[in-house]
Amino acid sequence: MDKNIKMEKTLMELKMLLPFRVFADTHDVSSIVMETSEGSYGLLPDRLDCVAALIPGIFTYVIGNEGPRYLAVGAGILVKAGRLVLVSVRNAIGGADLGQLAATVKKELSKKNDDAGKVKSVMQKLESGFIYTFDKFLKE
Repeated sequence: MDKNIKMEKTLMELKMLLPFRVFADTHDVSSIVMETSEGSYGLLPDRLDCVAALIPGIFTYVIGNEGPRYLAVGAGILVKAGRLVLVSVRNAIGGADLGQLAATVKKELSKKNDDAGKVKSVMQKLESGFIYTFDKFLKE
């Protein structure tokens, strides 16, 4: 029993925050691997408190003795304070395995590119309409 109590005390709590919602609130995290501009870093529960700037990449964490879980994350920041690890990123996509995650990320990027193309088209129409109306106004 004492062994289980000690195990619970040594695990971390991970909170992944997006601009518009809480993406994940996970307890019993035994390790984390993140991507920074300086390379990959790992966190264990007894590591000193730290702050890290995250770059877009794969964020990996392990709950207890289970296998690793993978997230594709955008740029953001990680703060470790005691047992609490707060991660704030622009985007996050979860997947069961790396293969599924890669397919999901490609699909999301394709969708965003399509949306960006539509926005660009609408903006061009607005700009040309504004120029036409402004030119018409000047001629009056």
